Amino acid sequence: MAERLTKSAARNVFYGGSAFFFAIFLGLTAHSHYYMVTTSTNATTLSDGVARGKHVWERNSCINCHTLLGEGAYFAPEVGNVWDRWGGKEDPAAAREMLKSWMQSQPSGAPGRRQMPQFNLSDQELNDLADFLQWANSIKRQDWPPNKAG
Repeated sequence: MAERLTKSAARNVFYGGSAFFFAIFLGLTAHSHYYMVTTSTNATTLSDGVARGKHVWERNSCINCHTLLGEGAYFAPEVGNVWDRWGGKEDPAAAREMLKSWMQSQPSGAPGRRQMPQFNLSDQELNDLADFLQWANSIKRQDWPPNKAG
């Protein structure tokens, strides 16, 4: 065995190692994509209302205060499970009305609480936002958030 690593051996180790780890990277990327498409989200539940609700979410920069599935700011509560917290599984109509009433009553003016701004959303936008939050609640979240309070 050689006492030192030759230039060609070092090059072979570099290229071989790079190719090996690049193949691992591609495999993990393919696995993640497969998981997201096949098990995490049920694409048949996506509707025009969900898409419009996501646009309402983005246009009003809700993620600047709230988190959705752990992504976003931690200033306001997690909303990935808001549908469960407001009883959407038992009574979806009541949860939808609660969301609409909550949004329309902001800012609440409660002392000692952070205040959410009034976005003056139309009834259609509120329904679309509810559709989006209901859909976000239905995807497999891998036990996120860790508690019901968000």
